[in-house]
Amino acid sequence: MRFAELKHQLGKHLVNIPGWRTNRKIVVIESDDWGSIRMPSREVYEKCLRDGYPVDKNAYERYDSLASEEDLSLLFDLLKSFKDKNGNHPVITANCVVANPDFKKIRESNFETYHYELITETFKRYPKHNKNFALWKQGLDEKIFFPQFHAREHLNVSMFMNALQKGDKDVLWGFENEMPGSIRKSNQRSGNYFVEATHYHTEEEKTNKLEIYLEGLAIFEKLFGYKSQSVIPANYTWSKDYNQALAEKGVKYIQGIRKMREPVPGKKSIYTNRWPGKVNQFSQIDLVRNVTFEPSLSNSPDLTGSCLKEIDIAFRMRKPAVISSHRINYVGYIDEKNRDKNLQLLKHILENVIKRWPDIEFMTTVELGKIIENDSHT
Repeated sequence: MRFAELKHQLGKHLVNIPGWRTNRKIVVIESDDWGSIRMPSREVYEKCLRDGYPVDKNAYERYDSLASEEDLSLLFDLLKSFKDKNGNHPVITANCVVANPDFKKIRESNFETYHYELITETFKRYPKHNKNFALWKQGLDEKIFFPQFHAREHLNVSMFMNALQKGDKDVLWGFENEMPGSIRKSNQRSGNYFVEATHYHTEEEKTNKLEIYLEGLAIFEKLFGYKSQSVIPANYTWSKDYNQALAEKGVKYIQGIRKMREPVPGKKSIYTNRWPGKVNQFSQIDLVRNVTFEPSLSNSPDLTGSCLKEIDIAFRMRKPAVISSHRINYVGYIDEKNRDKNLQLLKHILENVIKRWPDIEFMTTVELGKIIENDSHT
């Protein structure tokens, strides 16, 4: 075994050591970014390349976009073709944004005031997305697509507006092409840092980010007709000072990875260790992703084998398998090959987990959270 692989396997064992345990073979698929615009179209992608923006060097700029009706239908059909021992389909806990920047109104304000539009309006503006929200609701009814809250928009509003007001050429170019922020021409490996919605640099910004987040939660409830009981902070960036306000709005479970980043104005960020079942002072429960299925973000030659090994490690260590699998993996609006290839990989994984563990149970983040919560009360 190569050193890099050995190190990876060791890390996967370590993440499963602390926290809540179970003998049940539970699989949760957590998928972020639904509803967020990224690369608006294939035409804009090609325009980026012509104008010197290296969008082909960053997977999110290369593949990620608003999922089309076809993308959703193909994913849903695949999920409905499998059932666990209880007759439940695999279900995507779809962590959604509820808004996107309203470029027209921001332009009309001469970049002085930020405006957003609801995702239902964004869907109407895109050519292959008009029925998206109805499909989301259908997926919810069929128990294969379970929306939870991710952010109001996947955008750092203050950073975005400051760049526009200062005349940042790269951000202005992105704005004219209806992109949330921009990568830089000068840095081949740079990402679009404008999508870090909850990152802040001052106490004023910190307060403002919470206000935006709470507004987003309220919009989520209006759109879907229920409160989001779990959240996943964008880019795993969060302040523990936000937890009380979220608890008061009904948020019981906080998704994430083993370490959460917390900005500290004027200093380096700090990182908080997390484990499944960890409870904070407001009785909110941490849930931790311990399996990765991100084929669009990886060059690994054996993605399905790696994912299955991680599920095996989780089960052997009596942990639920909480799979991180972002929307980017299921989107073909920019490149259909990205979607089609990854759906085949997902099919292979689902076939294997059902065959290998006949007592598998598919469930949502909230269903897992409730099981952990009930265990803690017994």
